[in-house]
Formats: sequence, structure tokens, C-alpha cells
Amino acid sequence: MKKAILSFGLLSTISIFGQQTSYDTDSQMKSTEVDEVLIQGNRLQTPFSEATRDIQVISQKQIEALPAKSINEVLSYISGVDIRQRGPFGTQSDISIDGGTSEQTIVLINGVKMIDAQSAHNMMNLPIPLSAIDHIEVIRGAAARIYGINALTGAVNIVTKKGKRSSVTADLQAGSSFQSKDEGDGSGIYAGNAAEATGIFGTEQQSQLFSFAHSDYNGQRYNSAGKITRVFYNGNYAFNKNNSIQAMAGHVHNHFGANGFYAAPGDVDSEEVTETSVFSLSSRHTFGNFTLSPRISDRYGEDDYRYFRDNLSKGRSVHYTNTLMLELNSSLKTGIGTFGFGVESRLEKISSSNIGEHERDNHGMYAELKTGFGERIHGTAGIYGNYNTDFGYQVYPGIDVAYLLNDYWKISANIGSGQRIPSFTDLYLNQRPGNVGNELLQPESAWNYEGNVQFNKGNVQFKTGYFYRNIKEFIDWVRENPSKPYAPENLGQTKMQGVYARLRQDFKVAYKQSFGYDVSYNYLKPSFESTTEKQSKYTLESLKHQLVAGIHYSINDFSVQLKNRLLNRELGDSYNVADVHLNYKVQNILLYTEVSNLFNAKYLEAGAVPMPTRWFSLGVKLQWYQD
Repeated sequence: MKKAILSFGLLSTISIFGQQTSYDTDSQMKSTEVDEVLIQGNRLQTPFSEATRDIQVISQKQIEALPAKSINEVLSYISGVDIRQRGPFGTQSDISIDGGTSEQTIVLINGVKMIDAQSAHNMMNLPIPLSAIDHIEVIRGAAARIYGINALTGAVNIVTKKGKRSSVTADLQAGSSFQSKDEGDGSGIYAGNAAEATGIFGTEQQSQLFSFAHSDYNGQRYNSAGKITRVFYNGNYAFNKNNSIQAMAGHVHNHFGANGFYAAPGDVDSEEVTETSVFSLSSRHTFGNFTLSPRISDRYGEDDYRYFRDNLSKGRSVHYTNTLMLELNSSLKTGIGTFGFGVESRLEKISSSNIGEHERDNHGMYAELKTGFGERIHGTAGIYGNYNTDFGYQVYPGIDVAYLLNDYWKISANIGSGQRIPSFTDLYLNQRPGNVGNELLQPESAWNYEGNVQFNKGNVQFKTGYFYRNIKEFIDWVRENPSKPYAPENLGQTKMQGVYARLRQDFKVAYKQSFGYDVSYNYLKPSFESTTEKQSKYTLESLKHQLVAGIHYSINDFSVQLKNRLLNRELGDSYNVADVHLNYKVQNILLYTEVSNLFNAKYLEAGAVPMPTRWFSLGVKLQWYQD
């Protein structure tokens, strides 16, 4: 641990020293590329440079340089995002933003919601390999106006690649801790390997993306092995400049040992098999200043949890869920701004061995206006109305405003509201004598207030902000004493205050040499007004301090990046994790190696699952682009 703290001190020292170096024109080009990204949203597209909220964009180039093997690990380096993994290589993880729960954040693929009506534990079971991603958008704060229900604390939208020329990317990697396996878990050392391939067939009119990925990992301790297979397709075809069609389909099969995941210590021999299938078909039509975008999509999930993997006759939970989503989005450009309006429906069903058979419908309607006053003031205001067949009507307004002080400084503020509908697990679970649901639960609702200041000039990007969030009817799993089962209850209000700051700077050191650093800090202060003194399962597990820092250096075709995460939760000790990634490019071949958990820190992120010790990886990526 002393070594880890020492490494962070050295990292900070190097960062401060680096500020005195010269300017990097390459970093300006990368910054310009990000500024030109269109934030997708579900309704109105917004250039990143005109964003009126705190939105972080992670590009494919940044992903490629990170010491990460999965989307989960990429997001763990993002300010405000809390990834609580129960295993590496994307096995299983929960995601939350700014101290919320995993049920209060939504994940989307190309704007299609991945909400799992059974449980948020499966929301990150995604069919996309890293090589298929163009960029990832992370939006913070209550965002019902933008994404509808369950965007209570924020949203993550994963946008896949498309292009006008063909390309192929193939990636092979292998890794190990070089530690002998535990007694009873086979022989040899703990190790894993992964392979993925992404191909794009592109022309001026169309872009077709195909991806396949498979990872096979034998664990980092007893009964923690995992195998994941992903298949993904995304197609875009333009009939002409006014009419286009988009299609998306994907499937992921995930089989892993679940030792300590949910019910330690008795679940030492448990395992889980999850499958997720996604389909979407949409089109876009422009009639002068009016645009119409209908979409139909479906998310199907299977979850087979086996408490005793060698005896499936008892302790087994099998769930089948399906969500059909229908949307009609539109926009109209006028002299006072762009109006957006539309409707959407979610038709949810579940058939489960310990939840039962249930279904419910959710219907939403929205209207918003994006406008500006001169060249320096941008703003968006809107309202989202929602009707759920179980919980009735709700209305959620929001407004965002940004003021450009000059070419470098921008001030933004937003007020947003949102709602989280209880999952089927919250309402109907029956695992006696384990966890049980509560059919009397009411939806959570939130108001979020935020302001920030941003500076962007040349090779320096800086942002700092403050937010305050108030959630009513907060849901947590509680029990009277250890002999009683956990059950969810509406506990009252939970309030969260937070401050954050991010700084990035890049320099051109010499010819074909560059150096840079980035640092982000997030501080959260929760308070609870609860009507109960029962034992809580999740309330005080959010991050209190999150400090992520990194340095990167490149010379000719070689580059290295060191990332360090210092994390402290409300209850629990601080832990410090350092990772390093090295790239060397030879024409169209990229050779890379990385070391995760460089200083062998011991820590937990979720459940009773010790995270992996030091892990070494070696890989090769082949990239081909059509001339």
C-alpha cells in the first residue's frame, strides 16, 4: 500500500512539472475532433462544443490507449462514474453515477435503452466489443427530459462506429497473474485470453459493421472463471440526403462462477449464466425544417442463477424478461430555435421462478426547445410526461443554460428532474429465507441542481462544478436484524452534494514526442432523512472521494500511459489501484502490453468478491483501412 501511495505522489509531481512544457498541436487536433462530436440524446442532437450540461466524451483513440479490457474498465476511469465489478474481463458489474444506485443510472447503445426490468445487475451485459465503439457519452444528473424513466442520476450512451470506407480490426490478447490456482479449482495458474474482430463495409451511401468477440478466463480465485461471447451488427443506409434507415442487432452469452457475488459465504459454489439479445430498427426522414425519426427496438434477457452449480434441483433462479420499445421522435427548426417532441412506449414482461409472471406498460411524451440568444447563450428547456400502468402519471421538467464569457470560458447551469420505476425484483422477489420483494413500493423521484465553469484554450481543458440532488421515496434493501430477510422499502429522502474538477494538458516535447497529464477529483457528501433504523444493504456504499490521475507519453510509434485511481467509500478503507499500458505500432500492427493493479492492492468493489491481484497482459491488434 505504501508503494501505491508513493506512486500517486510521483504521478502528481510529474503532472505539476509537465505544466511548464511547450504546446502540443496534436492534442489540439484531438480536442477539435471531440468538439465536433454530436451528442446523440434520444431527441435533439447537440454538438459537444455547444453542450449545456456536464457531458464527458471518451473517444476510440482514448479507449485504445487505456489499460482496459472491457467497457466496464474503461468507465472506471471516468469522473463521477462508479463501476463496482465482481470480476474482470466484463464478467459482471454494477454502474452508478455520483453516489446513486445501479438502478438509477441507465445505459444505452446508439440511443437504445438497456434497462433490465428484472434487475440492474444485468444492465452491463452488453454485446459490444471495444473495437466496435466510436465514442462513449457520459451525462450526469437527473435526465428524464432527455432519456425518460430511470435516468435519475445520469446516463451512459455507447455509440458504435460507422464509416464511408471499409476497415477491419482484429485484436488478440492473453494475460495471467502467474499465481497458482486455489485448491479444488483445477491445476496450473490463473490466466485468460480474448479475441475480437470488427469489420466495417462502408461507401458514400451506407455503412455495415460486424463484430465478434470471445473471452475465456479461468478466474483469479476459486470458482471465478468466466466465458463471454459477443456478436454485434450495426447498419446505416442513406437512400438520399433526406431519408435513411438504421438497424442494430446483438447477442451476448455470459457464463461465470459467482463465488461471493450475492450471498456470501454460502454461495462459494454458485454460478450464473446470462444472455442478452438486442434489436433495433429505425429511420430518419427530413422534410425541409422538419425531421421525423420512428424506432422499434427490443431487449430480451435470460438470467439463470445456480446457487449450487453441481446440483440444479435446488437453489436455482431462472428469469426471462422482454422489453419492446416503440418511439416516435421529431424536431422542427424555427426562427426561435429547434423544437423537439415525440412519444414512446415500453412494454415489459417477466417470467421467473421466484418473481413470477408480471407485465406492465410505460408510456411517455416529451416536448423541448433548444435555442440561443446571440452567439454566447445556449439553452434547452423541456418537459417529460410519463404514465405507468402500475404507478400512474408523473411529469418531469428540466432546463439547461450555458453562457460563453469569451472564446475560452463557459458557465453552465441546469435544473433537472427524474424518476426510477421499481424493478420486478424490487416488487415481487421471493427468495425466503433470503431476500423478498415489496409490492407496496412507490417510484423514486429526484430533483438535481448543477452549475459548472469550463476553460478550454489550446492544450488546456479544465472544468469544475457543484451539484445538489434530492431523491424522494428513496428505495433501499433493509432488514431488522441478521436473522431477517432483506426487503426493499421507501426510506424517505436522500440528499447528495458533490463537487468535481477535471484538468487535462498536453505538450509537444520535441519532434514526434508528446507528453501530457490528466487529473479528476470527485467529492460526495450524502445525507439521509430516513423513517427507519433498520440495517441498510446499499445506502452507505457510494464513493466519497474519487481521484483519478494519469500521465501519457509518446515518441515516434511508441506510447505509454499510466493511470492511478484512489477511491474511498462512505464505509470502508481507501484503496489505490495503478495500471500501466504500453503501445508500439509497426505499420498496421499495434503491439501492446499492460499491467493491471501494478502494486498488488487488495480491495473489494461489490459483494464479497476480492478484486484481482497484479495481472499481466500482452496483445496484438491488426488494423486495415481501405485506401
